[in-house]
Amino acid sequence: MRILLKFVIDCDADAAWRALHSPRAVAELYGPLVTLNPLAQLPTSWRTGDDGAVALSLGGVVPLGRQLIDVSDLEREHHGQRVRILRDTGIPLSGPLAALDVWDHQMAVSPADGDPARTLWRDRLVIGGAAAPALWPALWATWQWRGARIRALAPSWAHDPPARPLPVEIM
Repeated sequence: MRILLKFVIDCDADAAWRALHSPRAVAELYGPLVTLNPLAQLPTSWRTGDDGAVALSLGGVVPLGRQLIDVSDLEREHHGQRVRILRDTGIPLSGPLAALDVWDHQMAVSPADGDPARTLWRDRLVIGGAAAPALWPALWATWQWRGARIRALAPSWAHDPPARPLPVEIM
């Protein structure tokens, strides 16, 4: 079973790629709905071959289980565009999601057509196992939340966010 997201975000592809590799930025994508707490020291930036476990909780209160994150990076060319893909092939270790046999999460970023300051974000989660049909609706809803958070947080990922106009005081 699959969950797919595809949308354009307001930051360049390099900034989105850096955010994908930041455990802190990734944790923010789920918050405050789901909280991710590392079970051991995580790297400041994920690299191919890195792995780590996190404890998941609903709103920081209700335990949801533990998840192994296992990161690898891929790069492809699609219609002349460089596409960078972060793949998490970790697996739920405990909790309801541990009933899944397959967990393959890929997030791809590339420059948005015609606007290098924006990024095309593609997100694909493939799950499998006897429990997948029962868990799919909750994961789908979580991914919709996550997509909204990505769009909201993306402008803050740039090193030089667009300047905001200063308020004008009228005396």
